[in-house]
Amino acid sequence: MQDSKTALIIGCDHAAFSLKEKLKNFLISKSISVHDAGTSSENSVNYPEFGIKVASCVSSKKFEKGVLLCGTGIGMSMVANRFPHVRAALCADVFSAIMSRQHNDSNILVMGARVIGDILAEAILNAWLNTSFEGGRHQLRLDQFDNINNLT
Repeated sequence: MQDSKTALIIGCDHAAFSLKEKLKNFLISKSISVHDAGTSSENSVNYPEFGIKVASCVSSKKFEKGVLLCGTGIGMSMVANRFPHVRAALCADVFSAIMSRQHNDSNILVMGARVIGDILAEAILNAWLNTSFEGGRHQLRLDQFDNINNLT
């Protein structure tokens, strides 16, 4: 397996297969190793299967970061955020991608292939990859995420 600190895991459903393939090529052109968790065609699949694969790998720290894609991004976001220590951010613009990293230390980027185009998806992914977490007061908020079961 590739080094999980420099590699990224990506997964999608049938609606986002074409976008996933384009984003894989974009990542490879940036010298980023990519582990493809599927799907492998435009044939209809159940998106949770691929959301679970990616989110479980990020949750268990096999990979530091991941990307999930589906038609709208909503379903993948819902699946991924059920995993401990996963902070999946559904982004349809560059500003949201930047803020999801700076303030929320998002570790999975989610996008909707039927919502955004290829060029915008690359710009969002590039911004997300090149933005660091600010820490500080934002870390206190993330700590609340991790302790949510103790707050109720």
